[in-house]
Amino acid sequence: MALSRRLLPLLLRRGSTTSLSPARALSTVAVTADAPAAAAAAAEEEAMTIKGVRISGRPLYMDMQATTPVDPRVLDAMLPFYLSRYGNPHSRTHLYGWESDAAVEEARARVASLVGADPREIFFTSGATECNNIAVKGVMRFYRDRRRHVVTTQTEHKCVLDSCRYLQQEGFEVTYLPVRPDGLVDVAQLADAIRPDTGLVSVMAVNNEIGVVQPLEEIGRICKEKGVPFHTDAAQALGKIPIDVNQMGIGLMSLSAHKIYGPKGVGALYLRRRPRIRVEPQMSGGGQERGIRSGTVPTPLVVGFGAACEIAAKEMDYDHRRASVLQQRLLDGIRGQVDDIVINGSMEHRYPGNLNLSFAYVEGESLLMGLKEVAVSSGSACTSASLEPSYVLRALGVEEDMAHTSIRFGIGRFTTEEEVDRAIELTVHQVKKLRDMSPLYEMAKAGIDLKSLSGVGEDISMNHVIVLSRQSASIVHLFTCQVASSQAGN
Repeated sequence: MALSRRLLPLLLRRGSTTSLSPARALSTVAVTADAPAAAAAAAEEEAMTIKGVRISGRPLYMDMQATTPVDPRVLDAMLPFYLSRYGNPHSRTHLYGWESDAAVEEARARVASLVGADPREIFFTSGATECNNIAVKGVMRFYRDRRRHVVTTQTEHKCVLDSCRYLQQEGFEVTYLPVRPDGLVDVAQLADAIRPDTGLVSVMAVNNEIGVVQPLEEIGRICKEKGVPFHTDAAQALGKIPIDVNQMGIGLMSLSAHKIYGPKGVGALYLRRRPRIRVEPQMSGGGQERGIRSGTVPTPLVVGFGAACEIAAKEMDYDHRRASVLQQRLLDGIRGQVDDIVINGSMEHRYPGNLNLSFAYVEGESLLMGLKEVAVSSGSACTSASLEPSYVLRALGVEEDMAHTSIRFGIGRFTTEEEVDRAIELTVHQVKKLRDMSPLYEMAKAGIDLKSLSGVGEDISMNHVIVLSRQSASIVHLFTCQVASSQAGN
């Protein structure tokens, strides 16, 4: 603190002498005359170039499914445990350890309260990915002698799918259930997939890409009747929809702090005590968290997680209503000016803070590159040689060309109406701009059935043509379109 007091005046003096010459400091006329130039210079200073993309300033943030900003109230709760109460919660011989341990247990109780659990059923981890690994691998390895089968869905988070593939390499069997076009799992099909040797059913609560809410209570009831533990990845659900582990029949649940305005690097695994579900620990060490997850519990992060859960419990209803209003505003604003838009996933069973749209005749990566002033995500991932569509959208039956055009808009606690309106303006402008350059859009508007071009016969083949159009001095947009060409002409 003393160092900052000494440095601040020095920095202020240095800033004043470098930004204003003596002549400007003495001449009001000179400052007034140079105001436009000064504004331009200030804008130039705010501009930045990151990964080859030049932007005028920090963009609007609408990627809440990726992460959320830390709520200032959460940060206030965390700071004392960085600055003065920095003891190791596992130190049992002095005050610093005692007060940290008490803070961890208080946070554990707050997390448990939000989901209707007993605090003894909450185990802190580094995040939802670790929770999913412990749940999927830990359960199956513990019961490996009697249980050799897992049921999950094709739209799970990658860490669940990869954990299941890892188990397959160890000799376990996995059933990957398809989902309906609205993204929801068919519960009758799920019930039929459960076998006598099924050791786990894992279904995500709220999908991170399309925001659909699965029928957790119905799935939990089926699993209870069949005597199979039910695991759900609730990273996108915690604090956004009501969760009651007992009412929903949940046996294991993965949680994350940074999805609910808490800090990154901490999560929690809910593990039911009665009837007890056992897991094999995936990490060896000092036996912290009752042996489930070894390693020093990060007190400041855990305290922040608890504070975020306490705030969410109080403000969940308000946040949900507000997100619904902003989602409708965003959807109406875009649909009112742009046609050929598809909403991916169910609108009836959906968390309103997630809106995933596909724009026909527009490549998603090109749209993202044009939306430099809005931080959003695409459902497609760009690789060095090709554009791979989202596996979640493909599981819904979305055609490949439409899966490539998806954009996910995330609305959160601090999103404003002005930000939504600006996102509408920029999105509409960029979609229209790209469609003006798209021969596919012109052909569709002319009444040509594009799908028929690929099925006429062997005389017609579909070739990928890369169209390059320079949108600015520093960016080249790449978008692919398919055109019919005669083999005789090639």
